[in-house]
Amino acid sequence: MTTKLIGLHWTVGLAWFFGGTGISAQTPPTAETARGIVFVDRNQNGVLDTDEQPLSGIRVSNGREIVLTAADGRYEIPLEVDQSVFVIKPRGFRTPLSEDGLPRFYYTHKPEGSPQLKFPGVAPSGPLPTAINFPLVPQNEADQFRAIMFGDPQPRNIQEVRYIAADIIPELIGTDASFGVTLGDIAFDDLSTFKPLNQAIGVLGIPWYNVLGNHDLNFDVPDRKHSTETFQSIYGPTYYSYDYGNVHFVVMDNINYFIDPATANGKYNALFGERQLAFLKNDLALVPADSLVVLMMHIPLIGAVDRQEVYRLIEERPFCVSISGHTHYHEHRFIDAADGWRGKQPHHHMINVTVSGSWWGGNRDERGIPHAMMSDGAPNGYSIMAFNHHNYQLDFYPAGRAPSYQMDVVLPEKIPASQWKDLPVIANVFNARPQDRVEARIGHDGSWTVMENYTGTAPYFVEVRQRELKPDGTPMFGEPHATNHLWRVNLGAFGKELPAGHHLLQVRWTDDQGRETLANKVLMISE
Repeated sequence: MTTKLIGLHWTVGLAWFFGGTGISAQTPPTAETARGIVFVDRNQNGVLDTDEQPLSGIRVSNGREIVLTAADGRYEIPLEVDQSVFVIKPRGFRTPLSEDGLPRFYYTHKPEGSPQLKFPGVAPSGPLPTAINFPLVPQNEADQFRAIMFGDPQPRNIQEVRYIAADIIPELIGTDASFGVTLGDIAFDDLSTFKPLNQAIGVLGIPWYNVLGNHDLNFDVPDRKHSTETFQSIYGPTYYSYDYGNVHFVVMDNINYFIDPATANGKYNALFGERQLAFLKNDLALVPADSLVVLMMHIPLIGAVDRQEVYRLIEERPFCVSISGHTHYHEHRFIDAADGWRGKQPHHHMINVTVSGSWWGGNRDERGIPHAMMSDGAPNGYSIMAFNHHNYQLDFYPAGRAPSYQMDVVLPEKIPASQWKDLPVIANVFNARPQDRVEARIGHDGSWTVMENYTGTAPYFVEVRQRELKPDGTPMFGEPHATNHLWRVNLGAFGKELPAGHHLLQVRWTDDQGRETLANKVLMISE
């Protein structure tokens, strides 16, 4: 008799006992068998002591198959060279953490270690250990919690690590977030910045997960196989999953590095690959349909070559969202049938604000830190994602500013009395979705007038780009990105006569949760 168990076939055998039934894995000829126990590490020494409890039903994976631990906490799974075996953190537990808060949930099987590279890779692991045990530490996990989302810190050097440490980290000290995630481009090609950045983020004192980005690679290799050696040496496998509360998080790797034969130059595209897709299918098979699933990746999902395969795995789930970085602008996308999505409702994909903004570009402020405005006109910063069962909310936090700074309202400094009716008010609402409601009024008692959403370039970014130039006269910034979080209305639409002088203009944004954010602007009508 044969039983299929999460992507792997099992047959009756004598190797070991699974919940009282003798079952052994059909191990591929090229693989060894990894074995071990998942247990409650109450004294947090990382060692299975005689009085510590094994855990049954815990998921363990080799990056494709997933097995469940037996009643005595044991598992066994095929493991090939250059693969990792890892535990999928269940609710109510955490894995051990490094001194910088990096989760330690994996064992990497590289008997000979990484090849010789510019940046160090994984040290030789030697022969497969007799037992690879995974300690889990109990912790309370509420249904309501928050997580910090960093996009692209991307420091080129230690100076830019210091920008992050001064611009972002201090305001997060004492955070009530349960954990944080960097959505790729942890570094900007210089992988020696991994460790000092980990230390800077580590002062927050919370677990911190990391996604692989296209600037986090070993470029002195010919293909994807060895392009993540340094990343693996510090952060572990490039894709995996974990639970927190009743939300299931999947860290994904869609960075496919290769050498272009036509040019002999290194290139990349967004590709998940067959093995990772098999893992995702097996992983989601164990996640209840009424749980929220959050896919976290670097390149936006809409840019992945094999995104249709991902769509097929998630489009029947009623609660699934995804989030990425990479583009250095902040935006909400809703993937629908136009891109091959077959779900009943569009899929919500969030492109997260970046810590480095426009790669630390722009004039420096009084602290000596570049203002780093992004190409959509939004400031650099981070997001905090709030969860409550299958509900979620992404909030935008600008770096070095009050959290209330959620929009730029743009209009001329002086408005001639003869022209004001035809001049537009433009609101760039950084975290708004196109379907959100944005309104404006003149004066404290004026009637609210609905503004029109449109896609275009942010006027303030264009102005700053023209003003801030390098010594050679070229702009400090790249081209503006046409963003979907702009709204406009002509001053004449308010139905009021505006005499010469100063007038209060208010813009109100109401988000999908019914929360209101107000911005005030004083306009001047000249004689």
